[in-house]
Amino acid sequence: MDSCRDCPPAPITSARAAFAYRGPAREAVHRLKFSGWRGVGDALAGAVAALGPPPADAVTWVPLAPRRRAERGFDQAKVLARALARRLDLPAVAVVRRTTATAPQARRSREERLRAMEGAFSRIPHVTAPARLLLVDDVLTTGATASACAAALVDAGATEIHLVTACRSFADRPTGSAVRVSEGA
Repeated sequence: MDSCRDCPPAPITSARAAFAYRGPAREAVHRLKFSGWRGVGDALAGAVAALGPPPADAVTWVPLAPRRRAERGFDQAKVLARALARRLDLPAVAVVRRTTATAPQARRSREERLRAMEGAFSRIPHVTAPARLLLVDDVLTTGATASACAAALVDAGATEIHLVTACRSFADRPTGSAVRVSEGA
């Protein structure tokens, strides 16, 4: 059972975001994601690292669909994950792959997002996940994408999945900038 309406669903153990998804933080994510400013990824990773992420054995990321990665020329979550791994002195590991190219989620309800993401990820064959993982993505909205990715991570052997993102979008936005979404499990 989810602990709040803004908390990502299981199997996410906890979720933290460095910024609310607005103003300069939103612009920074857009520059990384749509303009290819990869250096922004290191700055955003610094903000995530400053939150003091939970203990983990490795860092992984929510992978883009191959077509979208080809269009952009890179995967923004992977850029963030590798920068965060360097800052935390942890390995960055690819554990899952996106198996379904889903349509953009922006205009979908939480329930529609959850349905659309079912089965969208699978473990990479012959890869075993470390027990405790930091799962990295750029923006957390409903948690549907991260939850589907986390399900594949559990299938690969992970037992704790701590989601960390540069930004968090809320139904009712808080006034502060650093955001702890949930702690549990």
